Amino acid sequence: MLKIGVLGTGHLGKIHLKCIKQAQSHYELAGFFDADEATRAKVAGDFETTAFESVDALIDAVDVVDIVTPTTTHFELAQAAIRKGKHVFVEKPLTNTPAEAKALLEMSQEQGVKIQVGHVERFNPALLALGGMEVQPMFIEAHRLATFNPRGTDVSVVLDLMIHDLDIVLSMVDSPVKTVNASGVAVVSDTPDIANARVEFANGCVANLTASRISLKQMRKIRLFQQDAYISLDFLDKEAQVVRLYGPEDPSLPAGAGGMTIETNRGTKQIHIDMPSIANTNAIQMELQTFADSITQNQRPLVSGEDGYQALKLAYDIMEEIDRRSSEI
Repeated sequence: MLKIGVLGTGHLGKIHLKCIKQAQSHYELAGFFDADEATRAKVAGDFETTAFESVDALIDAVDVVDIVTPTTTHFELAQAAIRKGKHVFVEKPLTNTPAEAKALLEMSQEQGVKIQVGHVERFNPALLALGGMEVQPMFIEAHRLATFNPRGTDVSVVLDLMIHDLDIVLSMVDSPVKTVNASGVAVVSDTPDIANARVEFANGCVANLTASRISLKQMRKIRLFQQDAYISLDFLDKEAQVVRLYGPEDPSLPAGAGGMTIETNRGTKQIHIDMPSIANTNAIQMELQTFADSITQNQRPLVSGEDGYQALKLAYDIMEEIDRRSSEI
């Protein structure tokens, strides 16, 4: 049984505490630390767990450190844990800068510990519904729109929201990034509140991503286009739709499949629409449990530190391109 402690008990930190208490087959909750004394007292009572008096005291008492604090503190806290040989789960983004993230990766390799990054959308039921389906997109369109919330506006919308989709895209496209074009506008805060990025990969795949935190409605959708298939994922409503084209004699055509046929330049194709069943899962609890499994089974975490670094690096490339365009105006 792995002993785990939580650093930071804001809104998300409290959710982590609740999920850990529900994952008793994977973790023993040792307690938490929060810099605010009044918060420590209240959370300790609400969750019936130990409030540690310092970061170091918590790190010394556990096997796994769960970091749910502001991004600017991630590097310092993760570094302290890794130096003491502790495994680290850290909320996205991994660190404040790619250089910090790279340093953490090197340190974790030296210490022989694992890092998992809290890109929770990887555990969204809509994405999980694809199961073992082969996904090889050549065009991706992602929209992540949110109504305004002052929380998170200390960083660009690229780091606040778009980075979720950047991680998903990078997990699907097995090819290096070739070029990045981006633009963004700061409307109500000091950093971009709406941004669009076009990412081209070496294999020809193109991803067009839009993120906004000043929208009148919420949307979290990704659409994937690949040879003979269209995939739509709704992360907000947790729905998935797969539209495939099959040849009339294709042995992989689902038995009893109906639908209409169309004529293409590759001959007659039959359209089959599938709505994969959606499991009722707790994404945060699942990501924490899979991290425990990766430690006990000595496997690569499903969202590794390297994954977090690559998403952060691409996010910075996009932000630098936005800054470059803004400076030319």
